[in-house]
Amino acid sequence: MKLAARIEGVGLVGPGLAGWSASREVLAGRAPYSRTAAEVPAPQGLPATERRRAGIAVKLALAAGLEAASAARRDPATLAAVFASSSGDGENCHAICEALASDDRQISPTRFHNSVHNAPAGYWGIATGATASTDCVAAFDASFGAGLLEALARIADNPALPVVLVAYDAPYPEPLRSARPVPDPFAMAMVLAADDGTGPALAVSMSDAAPDAMPDAALERLRREIPAARALPLLACLARGAAETATLEYLEGLALQVEVRP
Repeated sequence: MKLAARIEGVGLVGPGLAGWSASREVLAGRAPYSRTAAEVPAPQGLPATERRRAGIAVKLALAAGLEAASAARRDPATLAAVFASSSGDGENCHAICEALASDDRQISPTRFHNSVHNAPAGYWGIATGATASTDCVAAFDASFGAGLLEALARIADNPALPVVLVAYDAPYPEPLRSARPVPDPFAMAMVLAADDGTGPALAVSMSDAAPDAMPDAALERLRREIPAARALPLLACLARGAAETATLEYLEGLALQVEVRP
């Protein structure tokens, strides 16, 4: 069985990848890649109070999701959403752990409400006014694949409702970073719609093949280091604009075979 959809718009934030339009030539292999610090934009659409409270995970998710919605020429308020992250907000988790280990064990209310895994989804609703159902998934290093399957299943169930998939990961500070070494912030997003829409088409099925590596060594290192960056082989196919197949890392012994048609 294959799950299918059209990709109407893409968003991207990562080290050396400042937006989808600016990154396409690099991902297609037509321009060199330089791993510079990720530029995480300020969160758009949030009231001033929420902007001050938003952590890096929220900023990442909103930046990628809003870029994808803009590219798709969709009002984000009309989209269902799937958010996928292996680790959530590492900085917030670290701060809470520090507070709990101190003599004063008081937890900031802002820290507390940002500690839940679905915090970016809540901020998305505030920023966009979206009221369609939202799913938040985590599957450790397979989180991007789990999010992609969830988004495609949503479209199969309700073809009339487009879905924005947002996959993101942010670093933990030390000492958690030594146990979970995500080195840089990274987020990607895709607006997915029923297969009778416009944009590149994709069809996803299960495979036991080895996942694709990125030809560029620095991009391959990025793919391996950050769970959300497991999407890079698919993004490279989209950047090249040709009919190709990308095999994406998923669970142990399983991969996702993604057929892309321009």
